[in-house]
Amino acid sequence: VQLQASGGGLVQAGGSLRLSCVASGRTLSTHAMGWFRQAPGKEREFVAADSWNAVNTYYADSVKGRFTISRDNAKNTVYLQMNSLKPEDTAVYYCAADLGGWGTPEGNKYEYWGQGTLVTVSS
Repeated sequence: VQLQASGGGLVQAGGSLRLSCVASGRTLSTHAMGWFRQAPGKEREFVAADSWNAVNTYYADSVKGRFTISRDNAKNTVYLQMNSLKPEDTAVYYCAADLGGWGTPEGNKYEYWGQGTLVTVSS
């Protein structure tokens, strides 16, 4: 599976962005999908995930209520809707896929990773 993330950019605090992650090579309908981020000088951290059947979703406490993960299997695309953005959300955001997974915050469970898209939130 090849993953291509896009949708990042510069936004003011309180604004919104929607990230997209398009997959090629295999269908996403059999994969759990996750979003992770890495801020400058910090370790990668979990943001959101859903199960392969999109029934279950999981969020980091820091984004719960502000971010929403969703997918369109017909378009082989997973999204991360980000609302009420804060400067501390500034990071490179990565999407990842886990074949047959149920969704997990553990990055080492994901077999495939996209290249990342930069989100910058100004105060």
